[in-house]
Amino acid sequence: MDSVLEVQRQTHEEIERYERALYQLLSHPQTAHQQRLQNEHKASQILDRISSRVMSLNSLYEDQDTRQAEIDLLAPPANQDDLSEFYSRLVKIQEHHAKYPDSVAGGFELELAAFLEAGQEEAEDEEEQEDPVALLFSGEESYGKYLDLYANHTAYNNLKHIGKRLGYLQYLDALLAASEGPIHSELPRPTRQSRDYELYIKALHSYLLSFLKRSQPLADVDSQQEQAHAEFQKKWEAGEVEDWEPPTSVKVTVDSNGPESGIWCSACQKHYTKQTVYDAHLTSKRHLKATSKQATAGVPPANPNGPPTDSMPPPSALPDKRSKYFTAALHTHLSTALLNLLLPTLNDTKSNVERRFSLTAREREQELVEQSKPPPPPPTAKGDGEEEEEEERIYNPLKLPLGWDGKPIPYWLYKLHGLGVEYRCEICSDHVYMGRKNFERHFQESRHAFGMRALGLPNTKHFHEIIRIEDALALAERLKREGRHEIFEQETMEELEDDEGNVYNRKTYEDLKKQGLI
Repeated sequence: MDSVLEVQRQTHEEIERYERALYQLLSHPQTAHQQRLQNEHKASQILDRISSRVMSLNSLYEDQDTRQAEIDLLAPPANQDDLSEFYSRLVKIQEHHAKYPDSVAGGFELELAAFLEAGQEEAEDEEEQEDPVALLFSGEESYGKYLDLYANHTAYNNLKHIGKRLGYLQYLDALLAASEGPIHSELPRPTRQSRDYELYIKALHSYLLSFLKRSQPLADVDSQQEQAHAEFQKKWEAGEVEDWEPPTSVKVTVDSNGPESGIWCSACQKHYTKQTVYDAHLTSKRHLKATSKQATAGVPPANPNGPPTDSMPPPSALPDKRSKYFTAALHTHLSTALLNLLLPTLNDTKSNVERRFSLTAREREQELVEQSKPPPPPPTAKGDGEEEEEEERIYNPLKLPLGWDGKPIPYWLYKLHGLGVEYRCEICSDHVYMGRKNFERHFQESRHAFGMRALGLPNTKHFHEIIRIEDALALAERLKREGRHEIFEQETMEELEDDEGNVYNRKTYEDLKKQGLI
């Protein structure tokens, strides 16, 4: 309809319907991670639709002239009962339905019902249609559970003058330091003020922002980033952001008649003839110590072979030099704010990487197959759920382990395998294993292998049945001593024969040969 009042009424009704649908969606929280994330994405879409309708409704209310003209048109003149406008509009409605007899009223209800049932149809037709939420994440992200920072790790290791390259776990530890202060504060200042670092920190911030929006669609990330941006802008203008001052060394080239030419470092009071040598010395301890000493001293000493001190830029030009590092410093601050929000996910990512390092190739393939299987759909009706719960109620007063058929195993089998005996392993963080068979099997499993690696010991058959950390370390020291003793015995037990047929061990033979008796 063309009536402004009717459009406003219809928009109000649609907003109320969406609010009810949002309540129904969020009133039944899902325990499974995938179903919960699907509900959050659907709730985010409903909120977007409500927001768009509120904006259009607000614009209609602001247009007071159109609303007043519509009201004046529908209102009859004073002391008259004129319904001509009403009948003219009624005729238009009748003509429309006569022209389109198959049109269905309540199209919004059908649209809303189709939107809410979209997730159920996708769960039923898994083979024909893919999950749109799953397409938002990569395989490494595992449906939003973990971060995929391999590309950023490679870009970090490609930065210049970072010293020792970090492994992936060490890189995650460097990002976990965001809770204590700005990230990558361990990097030298020339590295953080380079163009490569600016590109790297931009890519890291873009990925973290994208992941947070995809994994937490109901979180108001944009407002938090705007608040962090305003906070950083205030600190930058006040000069409270540290470690982003321009370098104090200047590059001066003197003519061939001068005693020295090249790059002058005012902190070290030294000339460097090549750019590569100058760049390499920026990360040295001597340069960093001289730079800090010069910063506390005040005005840097001038270059004896350079221009006079009168031509040096005034201190007021310093903020202009800092402005070219503003982008890198800003994205560093914003990335630190995002990492503070993603600290639990980052810890889970580190634990998952450590666990995967301890798995074999076959176990990793089996895990990928298990992850590819969709979660079981929730019960559609209340009666079906109650019947399933009644079927799952199995009489098990002794709390026996379940067999392959989902029923408790016989008690004699439980006693035969000794499943009631507890075996505690200190190397596995005091984990308890029920039964001798499970205890013997765990020495070759990932949990025990990870504990041995944490102690710096190999998980060999020599350490079988060793469950205490003290005993494992003592055995390792004993094996080391015995290995040295075996080497000494090999040297003393090896026999050699001289020209006359006399037999000596190697040590005696070498001593006689040195004395010239053989």
